[in-house]
Amino acid sequence: MAKKHILLLHAGGDSKRVPWANPMGKAFLPLPYLAGDNPDGPVPLLFDHILAISSSARQAFKNQGGIFIMTGDVLPCFDASNLVLPDDAACIVTVPTTLDVAANHGVVVASKDGTDDENYSLCLVDNLLQKPTVRELLDGQAIRDDGRALLDTGIISARGKAWQDLVRLAYSSSQIMIKELIISRKEMSLYEDLVAAWVPSRHEWLKTHPLGMDLIAALGRHRMFSFCSYDFSFLHFGTSAEVLDHLAGSYSGLVGRRHLSLVPETTACDIAATAVILSSKISSGVSVGEDSLVYDSSLAGRVQIGSQSIVVGVNIHELQGNMSQIISTSKYFTLPDRHCLWEVPLVNSAGRVMVYCGLHDNPKISIKKDGTFCGKPWRNVLEHLKVQDTDLWNSTNEDNCLWNARLFPVMSLPEMLNVGMWLMGSTCDPDGKAASLWRKSQRVSLEELHRSIDYHQLCMFSSKHQADLAANIAKACMTYGFLGRNLFQLCKEMLLKENSCLEVCNELLSLCPTHGDQYSGVLPQSRIYQVKMDLLRASGDLSTASIVEEKVWASITSETASAIKYGSKELSSDSMSSSNGNLHPKKTIVELPVRVDFVGGWSDTPPWSLERPGCVLNMAIRLEGNLPVGAMIETTVDHLGVLIEDDAGRNVYIDDLASITSPFEENDPFRLVKSALIVTGILNHKRLSKLGLNIRTWANVPRGSGLGTSSILAAAVVKGLFQLIEDDEANDTVARAVLVVEQVMGTGGGWQDQIGGLYPGIKCTQSYPGQPLRLQVLPLLASLQLIQELEQRLLVVFTGQVSMNFLLSI
Repeated sequence: MAKKHILLLHAGGDSKRVPWANPMGKAFLPLPYLAGDNPDGPVPLLFDHILAISSSARQAFKNQGGIFIMTGDVLPCFDASNLVLPDDAACIVTVPTTLDVAANHGVVVASKDGTDDENYSLCLVDNLLQKPTVRELLDGQAIRDDGRALLDTGIISARGKAWQDLVRLAYSSSQIMIKELIISRKEMSLYEDLVAAWVPSRHEWLKTHPLGMDLIAALGRHRMFSFCSYDFSFLHFGTSAEVLDHLAGSYSGLVGRRHLSLVPETTACDIAATAVILSSKISSGVSVGEDSLVYDSSLAGRVQIGSQSIVVGVNIHELQGNMSQIISTSKYFTLPDRHCLWEVPLVNSAGRVMVYCGLHDNPKISIKKDGTFCGKPWRNVLEHLKVQDTDLWNSTNEDNCLWNARLFPVMSLPEMLNVGMWLMGSTCDPDGKAASLWRKSQRVSLEELHRSIDYHQLCMFSSKHQADLAANIAKACMTYGFLGRNLFQLCKEMLLKENSCLEVCNELLSLCPTHGDQYSGVLPQSRIYQVKMDLLRASGDLSTASIVEEKVWASITSETASAIKYGSKELSSDSMSSSNGNLHPKKTIVELPVRVDFVGGWSDTPPWSLERPGCVLNMAIRLEGNLPVGAMIETTVDHLGVLIEDDAGRNVYIDDLASITSPFEENDPFRLVKSALIVTGILNHKRLSKLGLNIRTWANVPRGSGLGTSSILAAAVVKGLFQLIEDDEANDTVARAVLVVEQVMGTGGGWQDQIGGLYPGIKCTQSYPGQPLRLQVLPLLASLQLIQELEQRLLVVFTGQVSMNFLLSI
């Protein structure tokens, strides 16, 4: 255990200030950042983002085991790969903040001595303060020279021997310590008691707390450091309002606002552009206001969701006539602005409870401290509804609040909705029917709900809802021709509902055969085949799916060739014919670097690059000072065929040039050169009947190293062949030709590898779909200092893991 690396996500509490997240836990809040590119995949959760950030911190532990503790309702935004953790010690991540913010959180007092870098400082912790006043900050010397204090971000680590001592304590004494806490009805705080053991100035305070002496004896010999990041921000999801703020604030450009959702056309419903609809079905007649969030729900009929509202797990069908017996203005449901609505199943009950409150309500604040319900003070609510305290609480004490108010009735859906509108104040009750129905009903409080939620049923309902939603989206795609959607991902979602998945897939398959004619010229043939392949796999027909998969790649090859050649003079059939160039006895040698890519890989690869813009940042590099990839091509009068040799000592002589045709065998070691001969058109050259070709290739790079070797070697061969026939050997022309070569070979590569090798230095390349496919290479001017740093410190290591066949899985 002491050698392992543990991520501990602290997610305790009842989520009282985000009550609609109580059933799922705030760590699993929907957070669709960076989700726009995959609208048919699972909705990203806060936990997913926390996990991605924490994984970057793994390298800071180096060869020592340790624990990394984070909070489940905070998304820290910083480059965790730059984190520095001292050996054999604990460490807490801090950030400078203003004194008003510090007064509501934990504050760390750090030593003036330590490491002070441009982006961070690393110093010993002298003291810990909890929600200190300005006087306490001054007396505790917590105010820095810039007038700010160090905020405790809740990110704590223990590494090396400090972690080993923590593990020993857990193995030797944890059961005894837990039993003692339970018997004494006391508690031990992670953020106050445990960390105090690593701060000597807190030892006297800790000795007066439960198990304080044990903590000091076990952990006190190690110290805690403060890693203060100067480039750090964090998003706190502590209240419902904060959740909406983070979806609509400065990070709103990262938000995917329609994710795994089925929304009708704008003429049939009114969904605000800024509303976030996640894993939900919205039917005609529904309206959703500005900056609202709808998650894991189905809304139908005359449903109006106000602005800045939250709806989670709600299933509202068409509202029918029996509702008018309760409230005369029904047959519709209105959730006012700045309100939350959610629905939960109860243990040992067939019913579900509809729950609601105001966006800014704090269920913990009591009536006597101006607590609110639906944004209005409790006294006003009780007076307006003509409800007595005893209807909601057993006694009149200081703790009466929204959290323990028996407010929410267990009844049929139409009754709950109408009574809910009365309680929220969005409709009147002139004849008292709603009030009478509410008083007679079984009612529960938020506190009781917390203990009575049927989590198994909740998860089953959510899985079934997502499967049905995916099936409906897939049917809409097939019916209306939106086959650009991710049918494979939708099929995976449909598999969550095993009983009906096969039936749905077969139904969708029956629609496939006519699509080629129906959407000709609009949807690429490869996408039509891909849809069919995905459906066949989901339905279990793997053998037929494999046959269709071959058609997918064949179509991609054809579409890529069309996109490259169409409208492109240098790669037109005329320029590749036999009459334009003059083939002279000559010899050409082309040597190229390999490439490393920093970001954007796979966006260059067909079919993506044929349908969407792509962008890659990469850099050309020599290996040990040499250009590792090259080709030598020469004409000869010794024979009239083509002799091909490689650096492995293999060779082949082809005297019948007409035999060089695709497709090639996958194990053919010379298919790259053969494909280049086809694409450049040199085989059709008239004068090749009077001369032969000798072609030798080399690549002093391990096979499958991921440095773009095969495409760059293809670029060397293509460039050399163009030089022989005195055709256009410009880098752009060669890059386009290599893209076709990759498709003819059957490897299905993109354009970034050859761009990386053909163009020197660091460059950002963008592609724009169309016919022809447009490539724009933007060289980046690197400073001399950066170039020297890279040349001195860049180490390229071959791990032995090869990159073959990755494209098929992606």
